[in-house]
Amino acid sequence: MRKLLTVVGIIAILSLLRLTFVSADQQSAAGPEAKTEIAVKNLAPMQESMTKEPAGALRGIENFVRYTGFANLTIGHVVMLLVGLFFIIIAIRYNYEPLLLIPIGTGILIGNIPFVSGFQVGIYEEGSVMNYLYYGVVKGIYPPLIFLGIGAMTDFTSLISNPKLMLLGAAAQIGIFLTFLGALMLGFAPPEAGAIGIIGGADGPTAIFISSRLANGINILPDGTTVRNLIGPIAIAAYSYMALVPVIQPPIMKLLVSRKERLIRMKPPRTVSKTEKMMFPIIGLLLTGFISPNSLPLLGMLFFGNLLKESTRTNRLSETARNSLIDIVTILLGITVGASTQADVFLTPDSLLIFALGAISFMIATAGGLLFAKAMNIFLKDEDRLNPLIGAAGVSAVPDSARVVQHEGLKADPTNHLLMHAMAPNVAGVLGSAVAAGILLSFLL
Repeated sequence: MRKLLTVVGIIAILSLLRLTFVSADQQSAAGPEAKTEIAVKNLAPMQESMTKEPAGALRGIENFVRYTGFANLTIGHVVMLLVGLFFIIIAIRYNYEPLLLIPIGTGILIGNIPFVSGFQVGIYEEGSVMNYLYYGVVKGIYPPLIFLGIGAMTDFTSLISNPKLMLLGAAAQIGIFLTFLGALMLGFAPPEAGAIGIIGGADGPTAIFISSRLANGINILPDGTTVRNLIGPIAIAAYSYMALVPVIQPPIMKLLVSRKERLIRMKPPRTVSKTEKMMFPIIGLLLTGFISPNSLPLLGMLFFGNLLKESTRTNRLSETARNSLIDIVTILLGITVGASTQADVFLTPDSLLIFALGAISFMIATAGGLLFAKAMNIFLKDEDRLNPLIGAAGVSAVPDSARVVQHEGLKADPTNHLLMHAMAPNVAGVLGSAVAAGILLSFLL
C-alpha cells in the first residue's frame, strides 16, 4: 500500500508538472527585457508610495496586499509547493531518506513562496542570503565535503576481502553512459547530457558536482550557445531516485533473478588486517587519481576521510567529518538545492525529460549489476558463486541499496544474510560513479 501511494503521488505530481509547462514556456518566452519591464511595473507602485504622501490606511492596506505571496501566486508555484510537501510527507511518513528529503522539501517551499521580482528574496536574486548559500552548489563546494564525511563513515572491509566484487560496482555504471547517449538523441547538448546521465549512479553529491561543472548556465558551446542551468532538476531527480530505491529495485530484482539464484549462499568474508585498511585509501587515491584526475575533488576527499578513520590517530578529525561537518553541509546542500527549484526556472518540459531519463538510467544501472553478477557465476567455481541479488547494490545509494538486497535475500531464505556481501559492490558503486563523472568531465569540459 505504501509503495502504491508513493507511485500514485509521483504520477500526480508529474501530471501537474505537465499542465504547467505551457504557462511556464509563455513566461520564459517573454525574454529578459520583458521580465525586466514587468519587474519595473510591479515595483512602480511601491516607489510611488515611498515618494508621495500616504493616501491613508486604505492605500497602505492596498500596497500590503499587492506585495503578499497570495497576490503573486501562480499555478506553477502551487505545483512546486505540492512537490515540496510530497517530499516532506514521504520522508516523515515512510522514512524515505529523511535526512535529504526534509531539507530539500523545505527548500522547495522556501523557493516557491511568490514574491515581486526585484526583491532580494529568491535564490537567484543577487545579494540574497539564499543566493550566497547557493554559491556552494554552483561552485561545487558542498559535494566534496559530503564525500569527506562519507569516507570517514565508510568501512571498506567487505570490498578489500573480496576485490572482484568491485566489478559489480563498475558494471552498474552502464546506466550512466547509456543515458548520456539517450539524452544526446533527445537533443540535449553534450555537457547537459553528461550531467543528466550521472543520475543513474543514484549519487546525489556526484550529480550536483558534475552538473555544477557542465550544466550550470555559464558554459558556452563552440557555436556560441550557452548551456542551460539544470542543477535543480538533476539534483532533485538524483535524490528522488535515491529515496525510492526500496520501490524501484525489488521488481527488477524479482524479474531478473530466479528463486534458485536468490538462495545461493556466499562464503563469509575473510578477516582484513588493520594494515590493509590503512593502505586501501592511499592506494585507492593514487590509482583512481591517475586513471581519472577529474574525479579527485570527490574521491580525493573520500579517501582522505577514510584515512582519517582507519589511521586511528585522528579520531577527533574523523568524528567531526562524519558527524558535525557532514550534517551541516547536508542541511545547506538540501535547503539550497530545494530552493533552486523556483517555478519559473524549474517548470519546463526539459525537467520532465530529465526525470524520465533519470528513472531509465537508474533501472538500467540496477539491471546491469544483476546481469553482470549472473555472468560472473559462469566463470566461478561452485563454492565461489555469487548471489546475483548483490549486483543491485552496485548503484551508489549507500547503504539503501545494500539494505534492499538484504531484505530481498531474507524473503527468499530467512537465514541467508547478504548485507555484508552487498556492501562491497555498494561502496564500489560510489567509487565507480565518481570515476565515471571524472571521465565525462574530461571529455566534455
